[in-house]
Amino acid sequence: MASLTTLSEAGDAGPCPANLRDRAAAEAYVASVCFKHGPPRLVGVELEWTVHHADDPARPLDAETLTRALGHHAPPSLAPDSRHLPLAHGSLVTVEPGGQVEISTPPHSSLTELLAATSADIAALTELLAAHGLVMGIRGCDPYRPPRRLLRIPRYDAMESAFQRIGPDGIAMMCSTAGLQVCLDVGERARLADRWAALHALGPVLIALFANSAEQYGNGTAWASARTRVLLGTDPPRTLPSEVTDDPAGSWARRVLDTPLVCVRRPGGCWNAPPGVTFADWIAGALPRPPTTDDLDYHVSTMFTPVRPRGYLEVRYLDAQPPGEWVAPVVLLVSLLGSVHAVGRVREVTEPVLGRWLEAARLGLTDPCLARAARDVVDLGCGVLDGTDLPGDLRAVVAEALQRRLAGDGRHPPSRPAPPGTPPRRLSERR
Repeated sequence: MASLTTLSEAGDAGPCPANLRDRAAAEAYVASVCFKHGPPRLVGVELEWTVHHADDPARPLDAETLTRALGHHAPPSLAPDSRHLPLAHGSLVTVEPGGQVEISTPPHSSLTELLAATSADIAALTELLAAHGLVMGIRGCDPYRPPRRLLRIPRYDAMESAFQRIGPDGIAMMCSTAGLQVCLDVGERARLADRWAALHALGPVLIALFANSAEQYGNGTAWASARTRVLLGTDPPRTLPSEVTDDPAGSWARRVLDTPLVCVRRPGGCWNAPPGVTFADWIAGALPRPPTTDDLDYHVSTMFTPVRPRGYLEVRYLDAQPPGEWVAPVVLLVSLLGSVHAVGRVREVTEPVLGRWLEAARLGLTDPCLARAARDVVDLGCGVLDGTDLPGDLRAVVAEALQRRLAGDGRHPPSRPAPPGTPPRRLSERR
């Protein structure tokens, strides 16, 4: 379930497979690659954090310090000669354009094993950073610093150029936001539409429930999740929620082909794409050479929708959580999607708030309808926790944490990261 870290991070143009000269063939390719069917068994997570100097979280981060801290775990985008070793329990470390760190876990068939392995890798990453006076942030947006790029590679140069034509949200998304992503199997073909609909129906509710990014650049905002607002405003064709239909694969494939290119890999340092040219236009001859399936794979990697199919379903709408508080949203999502009964009921309990993505980002649980739907979703999720392999004591701790979220306790933790050496609060520890 680890994210693409070779082409997208290192800037390697890779091989050039079959040329694409027909839209129908391209749509069929997207549908087959992005939706791989089978019994839902595996789960993974990708966790991002902004990175700060412990003594002054508002001080700009520099690439050299971050490179030294990550050592052999640094990605090639940050340190071209790095060995890019995984952490002890298999997570790969990557770095976002503004210096945010991310760990991407391997897929696990056991939720208990995923939580244990990820917690150990988070602790290891925390120690690596602390040894160089760095700490991880605890919010979905950097509350201290304006956006500033650390990574200078063609992909991010092209993205910044394209997003600047739209507005200021693009550079903020690239450099100042951090998210918690949950990766789930697509599932069997007959149940795909239900799972796709359930994940989108849950979006506004879970954004509201786990929103914690009300500050940006040293100032408060009018938003519970400024990260969500920034993401949705970055480039609507590639960042707004997808259409919920009975044919998710077909509608996704059409959307991918109708989305403008944000970068085109080519020899040399400039990957800027012609404004407004979609992938379908490229197939039709808008660029000098025909695109390949490899180009299409890369284009898919530039789609930043709240739910993104990558062969599995990548749920991207959650704010980053403090190092010890990420377990509850992961368990809630996995529990709900692991129960056919719960999947079938999600649309029913969320029906009053379907499509209210911006309201959820702005109001959070202060909106009575969203708060009511969140209670119903938590009740539904807690009712199917027994279907996971979590031990009973951890199920109880997760249920307690979710109830605290509903009550607003801890929903907006203090902005300042904990100093090095401060152990993170862990859901596996009883309170």
